[in-house]
Amino acid sequence: MSAAQVWLAIAGMALITGITRALFLMGGERMILPERVQRALRYAPAAALVAVVVPDLLITPNGLSIAFSNHALYASLCGLAWFLWRRGMLGTIVVGMIVFTVLRLFA
Repeated sequence: MSAAQVWLAIAGMALITGITRALFLMGGERMILPERVQRALRYAPAAALVAVVVPDLLITPNGLSIAFSNHALYASLCGLAWFLWRRGMLGTIVVGMIVFTVLRLFA
């Protein structure tokens, strides 16, 4: 890509981002979203987090991997299990880091 194409892409993304955010601001309180849309938007942060985290866990330099050598994946799964069991964020981080460290050192 040339420098002009990169700047054109950045400007286009900025314009689209600005327009989509401005639509909600311009509507203000006059614009009421249907209940179904409001319920769907509650899941947007979790969906965005999954879209960022899952590829990072599954993609390795060798491609897609669910092998035991993918320590980050299994540490994350252990952290998720801890969170679902205890509902504590600090414990989730500690368990994930301990499992990740043990796997890196001994597996």
